[in-house]
Amino acid sequence: MTTLSPPPSRIYLLRHAEARQAAPGQRDFDRPLSDNGYAAAEIVADEVADKGYKPDLIISSTALRCRQTADAMRRIVNPSTEFRFVDALYNGTLEIYLSLIASQTDQESVMLVAHNPIIEQTLEALIGHEALAAALPRGFPTAGLAVIDATPSGWSLTDFVTE
Repeated sequence: MTTLSPPPSRIYLLRHAEARQAAPGQRDFDRPLSDNGYAAAEIVADEVADKGYKPDLIISSTALRCRQTADAMRRIVNPSTEFRFVDALYNGTLEIYLSLIASQTDQESVMLVAHNPIIEQTLEALIGHEALAAALPRGFPTAGLAVIDATPSGWSLTDFVTE
């Protein structure tokens, strides 16, 4: 497990919702959400609102499908919630994801909207392999949201929201 010290004391890891297959000649970066992906992003946003989750900052990959997934969260967060779009999350490494989280020392809660397999690897780095395997035996689903809290003994998966 990674030793990442709070703040932030709560981390939200959101994998982008289902995207369409690339059209001929279309870059992977430009793939939009599918109809099912849009619906799933809205369902997860509703669940997030129902549970009262309010990230202080949302950091999203600049890939279209991540921006569209982040936009579903826009209607359920505080008007003061800042959105940042970061190129480094697209094709980023685990180290990049963790350093982005660790650098947000002025925020109590941060949400990353990003890509697998690195979003799953980030969760594993925070909570450990056994906790990940127990919580997500089939892997990190599209439009899945992990809620991770700082505890005296490290990071703990508090909730997992999916459609």
